[in-house]
Amino acid sequence: MIDPHLKAMLEGMEQAGFALPDPLEAKALRAMLDAPISAPPVEIAERREVKIDGAQATLHARLYHPQPGAILPVVVFFHGGGWVHGTLETHDRLAATIANEAHCAVLSIDYSLAPEHPFPAAFEDALASIHWVKENTAALSGDAERIALAGDSAGGNLAAALARQLAGDPALRHQLLLYPALDASCAAKSFEIEPPGFLSSAQMRWYWDQYAASGSRRELVDNPRASPAGGTVSPDTSRATIVLAGNDPLHDEGAAYAEKLQAAGVSCHLQSYPDAIHGFASMIGMVPLADEAVSAAAAALRDSFGD
Repeated sequence: MIDPHLKAMLEGMEQAGFALPDPLEAKALRAMLDAPISAPPVEIAERREVKIDGAQATLHARLYHPQPGAILPVVVFFHGGGWVHGTLETHDRLAATIANEAHCAVLSIDYSLAPEHPFPAAFEDALASIHWVKENTAALSGDAERIALAGDSAGGNLAAALARQLAGDPALRHQLLLYPALDASCAAKSFEIEPPGFLSSAQMRWYWDQYAASGSRRELVDNPRASPAGGTVSPDTSRATIVLAGNDPLHDEGAAYAEKLQAAGVSCHLQSYPDAIHGFASMIGMVPLADEAVSAAAAALRDSFGD
């Protein structure tokens, strides 16, 4: 089953001739998918461009602050796009909505992309961004003791990997993972069924291969910095909210990871939407199911911050 609003959107795209390049290629995907969707803008009190120290070079970032001057918790956000595409612009509306609804500052990170910059480049940029945020919270009107990680798809992968890396850090209050890519093996049962929507099983495998330096995702399977689903989870890992879509190859590995966190003693709330598709959270203001999911996720963030 698929939500009728999402179904109508997909049918409209199909009638307009939308189709991914075949074969898949990074430059062509960026040309097609890095244009923001046509949707109502999300207003917020402050949008500000920021430059931060990445692992190898200066990174661009964007700060979203719903109450400039007030000291608020900080969410460090990583956009999706299979580690290959995605920009600050493609995820502008989602980042602004999270900031407004969770009443927090959101810093969205434009990290290094594959295949030009394969693993561990994106992970190292993400880790460097957390260290930068901790050292510069005053400049962000942020609270250094209340930080969360968030991301969708490949960005959810980075957030989950960072949460494992930083287990035990008292300032890290939460990880919000929107349909995250967690396991380079791509062996979950949901990969066996081709769902409707924006992500096929073959496409996800291709993304993993681009992320791997060797061009083969198999080298990433046993590395929890790349595949957070692997290895032993520390009980000190920050609490989590995982949002999943039923029509998504990534659904089952996300559900399995929620169970793994819970088995390790980590508080984890699973929000599963059977009628949703991969990427649906970006349809806020257009699809009621997206509004519902993002509002619930923002409420979980607020709760973790003590608001």
